[in-house]
Amino acid sequence: MKKKYPFALILFVFAMFLLSFLTAVMLTQYSFVCGMVAMAASAVLLAVVLVFIMHSSSNTMKLVSSMNQHLENATSEYMNSLPSPVAVIDSNNCFVWYNHMFSEKICSDTDLYGLDFEGFVKINLAALELDGSAQCHINGAVYRVFSKPFEENGMTFFVLYFQDETAYFNIRKRSEEASPNVVIIEIDSYDDIMQNAKESEKAQASVETEKLIEQFMNGHNGIIKKISSNTFYAVIERKHLDQLIMEKFSILDSARSITIASKYQLTFSIGVGQGASTLAESEEIARQCLDMALGRGGDQAVVKTDSGYRFFGGVSKGVEKKSKAKTRIIANALQDVITASGRIYLMGHRFGDLDSVGASCGMAGAVQMLGIDVRIAVDRTKNLAANLIDYVERKIGTGVFITPSEAISTISENDLLIVVDTHNKNLIESRELYEKAKSVVVIDHHRKTVNFIDDAVIFHHEPYASSACEMVTEIIEYFRFENNARLAPWYAEALLAGIMLDTKNFVMRTGVRTFEAAAFLRKSGADTVAVKQLFSNSFESYKHKTQIVSAAKIHGNCAIAAADFKSDDIRIAAPQAADELLGITGVDASFVVFKTGNTANISARSLGAVNVQLIMEKLGGGGHQTMAATQLENVSVQEAVKQLVNAIDEREKEMLENG
Repeated sequence: MKKKYPFALILFVFAMFLLSFLTAVMLTQYSFVCGMVAMAASAVLLAVVLVFIMHSSSNTMKLVSSMNQHLENATSEYMNSLPSPVAVIDSNNCFVWYNHMFSEKICSDTDLYGLDFEGFVKINLAALELDGSAQCHINGAVYRVFSKPFEENGMTFFVLYFQDETAYFNIRKRSEEASPNVVIIEIDSYDDIMQNAKESEKAQASVETEKLIEQFMNGHNGIIKKISSNTFYAVIERKHLDQLIMEKFSILDSARSITIASKYQLTFSIGVGQGASTLAESEEIARQCLDMALGRGGDQAVVKTDSGYRFFGGVSKGVEKKSKAKTRIIANALQDVITASGRIYLMGHRFGDLDSVGASCGMAGAVQMLGIDVRIAVDRTKNLAANLIDYVERKIGTGVFITPSEAISTISENDLLIVVDTHNKNLIESRELYEKAKSVVVIDHHRKTVNFIDDAVIFHHEPYASSACEMVTEIIEYFRFENNARLAPWYAEALLAGIMLDTKNFVMRTGVRTFEAAAFLRKSGADTVAVKQLFSNSFESYKHKTQIVSAAKIHGNCAIAAADFKSDDIRIAAPQAADELLGITGVDASFVVFKTGNTANISARSLGAVNVQLIMEKLGGGGHQTMAATQLENVSVQEAVKQLVNAIDEREKEMLENG
């Protein structure tokens, strides 16, 4: 701001200069006494000038205001009479004037003249100038501040008008806190659990469940209604819902204390419809969240946020569903879609394994039996099931397996794309092929992730299944083939290989339906010796696997191995090494870190005591409770190991906090 000093200050400075000059003359030309008198007069004058400057610097704006040099008397009186706080600042954001209401409500009679505005009022003046208004909190009140510039005597000033919105803010806050939110609670696998329970056990479980949910609602302003044997609808106010979120839905832990037939733990899946503008929208969001919870295996609550989803719980193993009614319905619908399509394209995930390629081969065999042309899109240069591809081609000849680019150039509007062993858009073999396909079907067993394929005409997702090959086998069982035709043996062997891979030779994630699927494939002519040969590795791969195992270190109950070397078969050796590490006494989970290009990969395995899916999700990955993975871009192996250890420790801390 340009400063204008009063005329008296100029006279003082001139007088001081004159006395200084006379002092010098007297000291040289006249007596010493006269010179000292002149010097003393100069010192007194200098002190007076300094005091005046200091006083003028701290109160210039106040004097300017009081003398009405920048504000006319009528304007000043009008602004003083306003019922709201008003302040004037200069171009340097310093206070030059404010009215009585501002002094009373904003600054509490503190002298602010000449002080920085932003140092007292916490508001962004740049944003205020851009938008014209901004909100701020002062002394327990909420104000809407409006800014208006004006010029006076060549200087720019800003008039700031403070509108009290405290009452409106409190009303809006209470309204938001009281807004209703739909919460859907579903008992996981209720029909399967209750199937063999006695009537008395069913009644007892029902009473305990309803009592638990009533306790859950106590203290929360809301209502809850049982709409079926395993589903409850609740409507809860926002402020109470926030409290439940802070408590991390403790009802999930309480539900596990209820057992049915002294064998099965009761678990809940909860979908929360938070952040909706209407009740109908809240219910829709709650259903989406419930589907996400069920798709991840249940026993968890899901809350949708602006950036994705928040997950709570998810520590229990999923219960295998014994009923195949859903599979039969899916099979009938899928067969109708296939027969109504032109050509069928099959695709798995990137770096396909025996489960991904095996499921594609099995479905291709079934489609051929229906008399429909079929192609499997696969990148052989980035595939872990080359043995299986070569084996099937020796049986059926070339032409079925094509590259993703060939599939992209030949797929048409009437064709159907079936994605197997993944539902994540970021993990499929070819994103471009998926985007070009007009109709998509998904068949997957992995726990649901946020970036799932949401436009599929059929989304067959069963996280309780051992493998995608098991799901495809069950679908083929319900296909209606002419003359009771059977699946070719080599396709059955491909499906059996995928099941054996994901179950670790029928050890992990194996249920009754898994053995039933294997029995069907054996009946179809699958040769177990031929399947075993598909798992054979080269001598170099075996050496790399043992090298990784020997480099492992123990962290708590986890084995961590860093494969800091380059190898063409590292993607095969690393998962096998992770499986081997689970055989060490005291190891509940294993992690192998290896590098491909600029990406650090982590392959995780577990015996079930440690949920490796939740650990991998902390690093941006996912998978199953017993088998998961992630990829870290532009990260070294050593840095990836550090991040992995931190994720393991964080998960352990969360487990301790949740009891």
